Amino acid sequence: MPDGSLPRVAILCGGRGTRIARGDEDAPKPLVQVGGVPILWHVMALYAAQGFDDFLLLTGWRADQVADSVAAFPEVVSGAWSVECVDTGEDTATGGRVNAVRDQLRGGTFALTYADGVADIDLGAALDFHRGHGGLATITVARPRSPWGEARLDADDRVTGFVEKPQLENWINGGFMFLEDGALDFVGPDDVFEQRPLENLAAAGELHAYKHEGFWDCMDTFKDAIELNRLCAAGTPPWLDAHAAATEGAR
Repeated sequence: MPDGSLPRVAILCGGRGTRIARGDEDAPKPLVQVGGVPILWHVMALYAAQGFDDFLLLTGWRADQVADSVAAFPEVVSGAWSVECVDTGEDTATGGRVNAVRDQLRGGTFALTYADGVADIDLGAALDFHRGHGGLATITVARPRSPWGEARLDADDRVTGFVEKPQLENWINGGFMFLEDGALDFVGPDDVFEQRPLENLAAAGELHAYKHEGFWDCMDTFKDAIELNRLCAAGTPPWLDAHAAATEGAR
């Protein structure tokens, strides 16, 4: 990355989106529409709005389709965003995709995320946290909301009320990771990134968690896609609310 710039952002874009049944199951998951533009655009926009505008897209399923779509994004056409697409194979696991671009990621800190997760995260604060602890890797952890409403009971099992989709207590990997290039030594060509590489980084004491308490959501199912579209239809979505100007180019 150029001296003085923010880290390059690698985005895992190889998914097929088979759990998002919309009648076009062959479409790449990163190109599923949210608010009239691909979910991948939203992920890139939330980074770019905070100054992270150098992207490395790790494509797979229908790689050419993803590359062609991204090339038409207004911010890419204008040169506001720098984008490199690398076809890392249709069926390559997430760790294998990262391993395939290890040479492009060498040279210092880099960001890594998924093409289907959005949050109102302060990326600068997460990067400061990462650089402050001195370890090789940081994952953002979030507490998702329950997909169900919760009944509140008293000691006699009387229902005292209901809470609609409360926030869960447990922390999960929310993506939005920062890593040093030394973390690449933990990633092999056949790895699922979320398994052996992260487990070994944790065992080595090199993995830290940045807690994100705000909005977070992941488009894993058709129901998730409906919810994200609902948030867009209601106005500027939470993941871009503090940076509304970033949406202007794609509307």
